[in-house]
Amino acid sequence: MSITINIYYTGINGNARKFANEMESSGLTKKIREEDGNLRYEYFYPINDDETVLLIDSWKDQKSIDFHHASPMMIEIAKLRDKYDLHMRVERYISDDTNEGIDHQFIRQ
Repeated sequence: MSITINIYYTGINGNARKFANEMESSGLTKKIREEDGNLRYEYFYPINDDETVLLIDSWKDQKSIDFHHASPMMIEIAKLRDKYDLHMRVERYISDDTNEGIDHQFIRQ
Protein backbone atom coordinates (compact mmCIF):
# COMPACT_ATOMS: atom_id res chain seq x y z
CA MET A 1 0.00 0.00 0.00
CA SER A 2 1.09 3.56 -0.69
CA ILE A 3 -0.54 6.97 -0.50
CA THR A 4 -0.42 9.35 -3.44
CA ILE A 5 -1.39 12.98 -3.16
CA ASN A 6 -1.99 15.07 -6.27
CA ILE A 7 -1.62 18.76 -5.57
CA TYR A 8 -2.69 21.23 -8.25
CA TYR A 9 -0.96 24.58 -7.70
CA THR A 10 -2.63 27.45 -9.56
CA GLY A 11 -1.57 31.07 -9.85
CA ILE A 12 -1.29 33.87 -12.39
CA ASN A 13 1.48 35.18 -14.65
CA GLY A 14 3.28 31.82 -14.68
CA ASN A 15 3.72 31.80 -10.90
CA ALA A 16 2.93 28.10 -10.50
CA ARG A 17 5.76 27.19 -12.87
CA LYS A 18 8.08 29.68 -11.17
CA PHE A 19 7.25 28.00 -7.85
CA ALA A 20 8.04 24.53 -9.22
CA ASN A 21 11.29 25.80 -10.75
CA GLU A 22 12.35 27.38 -7.46
CA MET A 23 11.47 24.20 -5.56
CA GLU A 24 13.85 22.33 -7.88
CA SER A 25 16.64 24.92 -8.04
CA SER A 26 16.65 25.51 -4.27
CA GLY A 27 17.23 21.82 -3.58
CA LEU A 28 14.00 21.42 -1.60
CA THR A 29 12.65 18.73 -3.92
CA LYS A 30 15.90 16.79 -3.66
CA LYS A 31 15.67 16.84 0.14
CA ILE A 32 12.04 15.70 0.04
CA ARG A 33 12.85 12.86 -2.36
CA GLU A 34 15.53 11.71 0.07
CA GLU A 35 13.14 11.58 3.03
CA ASP A 36 12.42 8.14 4.46
CA GLY A 37 9.17 6.85 2.98
CA ASN A 38 9.03 9.15 -0.06
CA LEU A 39 8.31 7.19 -3.23
CA ARG A 40 7.77 10.01 -5.72
CA TYR A 41 7.85 13.79 -5.79
CA GLU A 42 7.48 15.17 -9.32
CA TYR A 43 5.99 18.23 -10.95
CA PHE A 44 4.03 18.15 -14.23
CA TYR A 45 2.51 20.84 -16.43
CA PRO A 46 -1.02 20.31 -17.81
CA ILE A 47 -0.96 20.76 -21.57
CA ASN A 48 -4.13 22.90 -21.58
CA ASP A 49 -3.48 25.10 -18.52
CA ASP A 50 -0.39 27.33 -18.37
CA GLU A 51 -1.27 28.60 -14.89
CA THR A 52 -1.35 25.23 -13.10
CA VAL A 53 1.32 22.78 -12.01
CA LEU A 54 0.55 19.26 -10.80
CA LEU A 55 2.65 17.73 -8.04
CA ILE A 56 2.46 13.95 -7.72
CA ASP A 57 3.61 13.18 -4.20
CA SER A 58 3.70 9.50 -3.11
CA TRP A 59 4.58 8.05 0.28
CA LYS A 60 5.02 4.62 1.79
CA ASP A 61 2.45 5.29 4.54
CA GLN A 62 0.72 7.96 6.63
CA LYS A 63 3.53 7.97 9.18
CA SER A 64 5.95 9.07 6.45
CA ILE A 65 3.60 11.88 5.39
CA ASP A 66 3.19 13.02 8.99
CA PHE A 67 6.97 13.12 9.45
CA HIS A 68 7.30 15.17 6.24
CA HIS A 69 4.56 17.59 7.32
CA ALA A 70 6.35 18.14 10.66
CA SER A 71 9.71 18.82 8.97
CA PRO A 72 11.27 22.29 8.61
CA MET A 73 10.94 21.91 4.82
CA MET A 74 7.18 22.52 5.12
CA ILE A 75 7.89 26.03 6.40
CA GLU A 76 10.04 26.71 3.34
CA ILE A 77 7.39 25.28 1.01
CA ALA A 78 4.70 27.44 2.63
CA LYS A 79 6.88 30.55 2.21
CA LEU A 80 7.29 29.79 -1.51
CA ARG A 81 3.55 29.19 -1.94
CA ASP A 82 2.92 32.59 -0.35
CA LYS A 83 5.65 34.24 -2.42
CA TYR A 84 3.95 33.09 -5.63
CA ASP A 85 0.38 33.53 -4.27
CA LEU A 86 -0.66 30.01 -5.20
CA HIS A 87 -3.97 28.28 -4.56
CA MET A 88 -4.19 24.53 -4.16
CA ARG A 89 -6.56 21.71 -4.97
CA VAL A 90 -5.69 18.35 -3.42
CA GLU A 91 -6.65 14.77 -4.28
CA ARG A 92 -5.60 11.81 -2.14
CA TYR A 93 -5.38 8.19 -3.32
CA ILE A 94 -4.52 4.92 -1.58
CA SER A 95 -3.02 2.29 -3.87
CA ASP A 96 -4.94 -0.85 -4.69
CA ASP A 97 -2.76 -3.60 -6.09
CA THR A 98 -5.43 -6.31 -5.94
CA ASN A 99 -6.16 -6.27 -9.70
CA GLU A 100 -2.62 -5.70 -10.90
CA GLY A 101 -2.56 -8.92 -12.96
CA ILE A 102 -5.86 -8.12 -14.67
CA ASP A 103 -4.84 -4.57 -15.65
CA HIS A 104 -1.43 -5.69 -16.90
CA GLN A 105 -2.90 -6.92 -20.21
CA PHE A 106 -3.81 -3.33 -21.13
CA ILE A 107 -0.38 -1.84 -20.41
CA ARG A 108 2.25 -1.64 -23.12
CA GLN A 109 5.77 -1.82 -21.70
